[in-house]
Amino acid sequence: MSIVITHPEREVFPGEGISKQDVADYYQAVMAHFLPGVKNRPMSAIRCPSGIDEGCFFQKHGIEGLKHVPSARLKEESGKLADYLYADDADSVLELVQFGAIEFHPWGSTVQDPEHATQIIFDLDPAPDVDWPRVVQGARRVRTMLEKQGLASFVRTTGGKGLHVVLPIKPVATWDTVKHFARGLADSLVKAYPDEFIAVASKTRRGGLIFLDYLRNTRGATGVASYSLRARPGAPVAVPLRWDELGKLKSGAHFDIHSLPKRLARLRKDPWDGFGQLKQDLSQCSFPELDDI
Repeated sequence: MSIVITHPEREVFPGEGISKQDVADYYQAVMAHFLPGVKNRPMSAIRCPSGIDEGCFFQKHGIEGLKHVPSARLKEESGKLADYLYADDADSVLELVQFGAIEFHPWGSTVQDPEHATQIIFDLDPAPDVDWPRVVQGARRVRTMLEKQGLASFVRTTGGKGLHVVLPIKPVATWDTVKHFARGLADSLVKAYPDEFIAVASKTRRGGLIFLDYLRNTRGATGVASYSLRARPGAPVAVPLRWDELGKLKSGAHFDIHSLPKRLARLRKDPWDGFGQLKQDLSQCSFPELDDI
């Protein structure tokens, strides 16, 4: 590792004995799995320079002192141009860790082609009174809806209470098309299962329901990367799973900084095997009849 970690002893997760060096060692250990999900994508990093209890913040633009982290000049919603961070190798990831980064949230497109998505994320965000088995069932229902349109999907924990259902697509659809598709599917699920899902971000109406967040599928929106740590007590990790593993987990924070490297050492096959090669087309999709779900 060519990046020097200063103040390696600084406790990043207070009271848990997890230091800045431990965070760097974690990313170094999982880099072969982590880097493909963020490489050459504009991203926001959550930085916690003094630890997760001392104020964390999103960093998406370049900052003084970075020598190994490239940036891409992209147009913002206002029409102005701004330099967005991205990672292109292990050193760029580890330099961001040196600058206090714990979480990594990439765009759904690349710096080479920011106008076309390469994936769609359905973020299942349960209300506090929704138990884990219902979240698992909800993710399976999203998968079934997608399968009825001929689309294969993948699932990952978020390191919190929720799950992400992710489908790779050909980078040909505009962001408007992607958002329209994601909203249509979310609305269809709400109609089919009104006692399970809601598709509007209204906390006053979300009690007992799973918010199916389709708004992550817009230009500039981000989602937590696979194998990213979360800046939360216990240092949980967002982890790709096989669909048949869902029933074995007790929460979306099942894996953490300690257990995830052990899981990777035991795996014989990537849970998302084929994800990077699967290029699915939305142009022929239409929503299935709700009474056939």
